[in-house]
Formats: sequence, C-alpha cells, structure tokens
Amino acid sequence: MAASSSKALPVAAAAVAILLVMAAAAPAAEAAVCGMSNEQFMSCQPAAAKTTDPPAPPTKACCDALGGADLGCLCGYKTSPWMNLYNIDPERAMELPAKCGLATPPNC
Repeated sequence: MAASSSKALPVAAAAVAILLVMAAAAPAAEAAVCGMSNEQFMSCQPAAAKTTDPPAPPTKACCDALGGADLGCLCGYKTSPWMNLYNIDPERAMELPAKCGLATPPNC
C-alpha cells in the first residue's frame, strides 16, 4: 500500500505539470483546469523544469495551488505530450504533491 501511495503522488505532480503547460498555451483563458488557474500552474513550473539542475523546490504558491487542485483530475494528464513542449520533467512533476505534504488519490 505504501508503494502504491508513493507512486500516486508523483503521477499527480506530473499531471499538474501538464496542466501548467496547457494553461500557458492559453494565457487569456481564466477558466480553471482541475481547479488550477494558469497563474497557479505556472507557479509550479520551476520545480518541475527538466533543464534546471537541481530543480527549484516548490514555492508556497505552488503548494497552495496543488492543495486546492483536483489531483485526481490532474492524474489524467500524466502522459500528455505537453510535458516536453514546456520543459516539464514528468518525474519531477510527479514529486511535487509529496514535497508539498499532500496526499494523492489512490488510483493515480
């Protein structure tokens, strides 16, 4: 059960990163995706960027955004092609919820 839970957190983070990308592609849209605005998605991008070594830790704004997001919804974006397009490392993105002290849905 612990292994399943640890895998779920990273998947949710990857989904968040994907949504960051989607939100960046449509900055004029104010509608939330999985409960996160474009600004909230972008607050998490530095912590999931694949070209930064080591990655930045998630900011309070990022963690607050993830805390209000629908992580189950975000899990649906974990394999999106948007990840590479917006310099998002899926593994780093999947670590964000855990780094923020958040629980991830069990089937993520």
